[in-house]
Amino acid sequence: MSDRKLQVVPLGGLGEFGMHMMAFRYGDDIIVIDAGMMFPEDELLGVDIVTPDLTWLKENREHVRALLLTHGHEDHIGAVAFFLEEFNVPVYGTPFTLSLVERRLEEYSLDFEPELKPVHPKVMITVGPFRVEFIHVTHSIVACVAMAITTPVGVIIHTGDFKVDPTPTDNVLFDLHTLAEYGKRGVLLLLSDSTNADRPGYSDSERAVRPRLEDIFNRSDSRLFVSCFSSSIHRMQQILDLSNEFGRKVALVGRSMISVTEIAHRHGLLDIPDGILMRPQDIMNTKPNKVTVLISGTQGEPMSALSRAAVDNHKQVSINKGDTVVLSSRIIPGNEKTIFRMIDHLSKRGADVMYGNMNPPLHVSGHGSMEELRLVLNLVRPRYFIPVHGEYRQMAKHARLAEHLRHVGLEETFILETGDVLEIDKLGARRAGRVTVGRVCIDSGGSADVVGDMVIRDRRVLSEDGIVLPVIAINKHSGRVEATPELVSRGFALEDDPDFMRAAKESVQRTLENSSDEEKMDYGVMKEKIRGDLKRYINKHADRRPLIMPVILEI
Repeated sequence: MSDRKLQVVPLGGLGEFGMHMMAFRYGDDIIVIDAGMMFPEDELLGVDIVTPDLTWLKENREHVRALLLTHGHEDHIGAVAFFLEEFNVPVYGTPFTLSLVERRLEEYSLDFEPELKPVHPKVMITVGPFRVEFIHVTHSIVACVAMAITTPVGVIIHTGDFKVDPTPTDNVLFDLHTLAEYGKRGVLLLLSDSTNADRPGYSDSERAVRPRLEDIFNRSDSRLFVSCFSSSIHRMQQILDLSNEFGRKVALVGRSMISVTEIAHRHGLLDIPDGILMRPQDIMNTKPNKVTVLISGTQGEPMSALSRAAVDNHKQVSINKGDTVVLSSRIIPGNEKTIFRMIDHLSKRGADVMYGNMNPPLHVSGHGSMEELRLVLNLVRPRYFIPVHGEYRQMAKHARLAEHLRHVGLEETFILETGDVLEIDKLGARRAGRVTVGRVCIDSGGSADVVGDMVIRDRRVLSEDGIVLPVIAINKHSGRVEATPELVSRGFALEDDPDFMRAAKESVQRTLENSSDEEKMDYGVMKEKIRGDLKRYINKHADRRPLIMPVILEI
């Protein structure tokens, strides 16, 4: 072993869900694995996404050599654009993952052409002192890889997100053989996905959802609306295959659904039967029992295609009595209110809504459960182990799963949190302090604002442009607006201009007039519409960005 030290530096994603970013440093060379984002908690007002703080990398800017991506989920690639704004380095990933990155980069204007380098499983690349082999793993999105990183002090295995699916729909199996080969030769450090470390047994195969979907297709005699994550290419393939078997045409509704489908088909990862696709504008004119609609909005996002259709505010889709709506996804914690509100609207329209836990299942996890995690541990048999990708309780459970390996060479398990540094040299591994970490909050304007204490951020926003509260009283039973909207403002520069405030109030009134009664009965949708329209009006006519917090009184 060399006298030099290997540093393992988690910059996001440990002790939290999302925002995955891990750095490895040896001497004067740093490689980074993944650059993910997470969605903000409710208290982060005016924030669209949250990304890792890159301060430590900026302090070592001249040493950053490359960014390597495990797969294309937003919690692993959502911050690539912000990373590339700071570091013009090569980005390695599978062709499908890089295509998803390119789609994200179109929304940002980098002043250089990023160097995106496609790689495939079993390919080996060299970056400085690091030699990296990409290993195919199964997950809920296609084209995922783990990485075996050979360093001067030993081999590191980083699994990325995975489950061990014995029957994947594309028949491309998890490459356990390569993992086992590395295990036989000796692995210094394993970093492994802990998301389902508290779930006993095995995670179901993706094929486990087919019996439930097949039953739904058999029983449905009207339009069939299926909503799943747009990245769930395996799930979409099953919907396309079943629609073809049952003589249904398929319409794709929702920007992300259309975009990801095009990318997957281009890369040969999604087989679309000839003649099966139909235009969204033809949905309502086609015989109902001959239509399947793949629609985005499974988490009840206020302006998503399914949420708009639920309140009859979609220009191409209307959900009617007798239609079946299938939510083939998990309910992400924190989204319960918006999802169940959307389901209530769909139910009021007379739709049969299918969601939640069923047997056979409507949705299966993309992360390995306890027995799969044990399998990977047993194959790799590392000298040191770091559970990653999960909240602290899951990482602690994962650490306990590895205890039996102490008899076959495991020296120590480290439960790190974001910012902790692990140092490894010929004398062994040890904690070596912390680096600067944190969160960068990105608003809808695309500008990043580093935030420590959210109270300080809110005070800064209020001190600059103030706050505007549109107050609207709506009858929750009829959706009727019971009184003229009022605007309450504090610290807003134009609050003493009666003409401007009157025009702003009229802007809110127009939003209400252009909304259906059903929309007005959904305060989540109305808050978003009022906030967006009023924000655009004030920004256009006053060049200000006050904090806008609609208040809807349900009476």
